[in-house]
Amino acid sequence: MSPAGAAPGARRFEDVEFGEELDAQAPDVSLATVTRFCKATRMLAQRFMDHEKAKTEGLPGAIVPGIMSQGILVAAIHRWAPGCTVRKIDTVFRAPLLVDSRPRCRGVVTNLDEATRTVEVDLTLVNEAGETRVVGTALVEL
Repeated sequence: MSPAGAAPGARRFEDVEFGEELDAQAPDVSLATVTRFCKATRMLAQRFMDHEKAKTEGLPGAIVPGIMSQGILVAAIHRWAPGCTVRKIDTVFRAPLLVDSRPRCRGVVTNLDEATRTVEVDLTLVNEAGETRVVGTALVEL
């Protein structure tokens, strides 16, 4: 039974285990999706929406905006725990995540705090070569 006011299917703190892995996700970072994101957020820099123009800036191709990468990480948390509150997310961008690549988003529970009913989740965005591009840690209230 979910606590009063909790979203249907919400994950309960009591059901979370240390070391639990979130289901791996394959986020859509196609040029069409990234362009749609950039237009919606008014991030119109061509390094996000045009491979050739990104290359003129010394990049290997168009890159996924950092805030979109953060959004992918937070979306993975919400798929794992519908109705949760992400209190904080801290990210480190190790290398650009390329548009039109096939990244995987993964997460693992690394801490449980019974007093605050919060869970710490370590997150990664890894490219198809297995290289970690973005890492993050989120504090999630259940």
